[in-house]
Amino acid sequence: MRSIWLGVVALLAPVAAMAQEVPPSPVVPAPVTAPVPPPRPACREVGDAPFLVIDADSAARLGAIGLDRAAIFAQMHETSVPETQGCWGDPVGNFDSQLVSVGMSQWNFGTGSLQPLLKAWKKGRKRHFGRERKALMPAYGKTVFSRDCLAVPVKPKCREKILAAHDAAGKLNPVIWGEFNALFESDTMLQVQLDTYLVLLEAVRQDLLRVFPGEPITLRKVRWAVDTKVQQGGFPLDEDLARLRRKLAAMPEGDRWDRLAAIFQWYGALSRTIDQDGVQRDWAWNLERWHCMLDKRAIDPEQYELLHLTFLKSRTAVGNSGRWQALTFERRAKIILGVGSVSGKADGECLR
Repeated sequence: MRSIWLGVVALLAPVAAMAQEVPPSPVVPAPVTAPVPPPRPACREVGDAPFLVIDADSAARLGAIGLDRAAIFAQMHETSVPETQGCWGDPVGNFDSQLVSVGMSQWNFGTGSLQPLLKAWKKGRKRHFGRERKALMPAYGKTVFSRDCLAVPVKPKCREKILAAHDAAGKLNPVIWGEFNALFESDTMLQVQLDTYLVLLEAVRQDLLRVFPGEPITLRKVRWAVDTKVQQGGFPLDEDLARLRRKLAAMPEGDRWDRLAAIFQWYGALSRTIDQDGVQRDWAWNLERWHCMLDKRAIDPEQYELLHLTFLKSRTAVGNSGRWQALTFERRAKIILGVGSVSGKADGECLR
């Protein structure tokens, strides 16, 4: 019996060896499916309302760069989507070390951008301030509108009280969340938010004239500039712009697409590192579509330059020691290319 078994093994051995020599079938990666956005909160959505007023002079200046009333509110809504999922309020806690962020542009205590809105609302309510504050923020209004919290930076006493309103996970407790939401969704605070955003748009208009001297101001440039201003407060210095443009002008045509691919690779590598947040649902989908557009040469000269300007500015995003650099690039690249996913919301497509 043992001799028969050895004979069978000897006969099967060459077959097994041949099976081992057959190369494995190539593994074809599955296409990256569109990310699933988080559930939309019930909220007062950013948009136009009859009672909201835009100063006539401001409207005329902004109209010169293509921002009429409808475009202004469309731009406000676009800004709010990655910030508050399109809501006027939607407060969040100290997850990014800003203590509280709230409103369609996520104004916050940490940078001192929230205090001016609170002061403007208080000033506008005049003799009605006390009554309306108690109605909207009965538990935390006295703290939020205290001198300690209206100071820039906030005083330690304010910080302690606001942090005490966070839970163990660093989120606002339901009471203070609801009160901030009630305040920022009120009609009077909507006007304050609009007025504040119009000041930003006026500043963007001046920036656009500096960054793109003598060039047409397209809606794409306006949208890109607004996001840059909201997220990082400003634009590259003239000397940095000049240096980058000299390099682009001198670049051999054969290097053109490899240079852009390197920027996409930088974004992808950065997104995979341990200390980048806000991009986990989006980066793989983005890379697949953006490389598709690159391969198809479906990127025009304006888009090409704006992507390089975005790279120039995104790598200087220093909040939380650079924690949001990939997200900063991702937001603007989506605006520039018309294809991208931010906060789980994917738009556009590139078909190979």
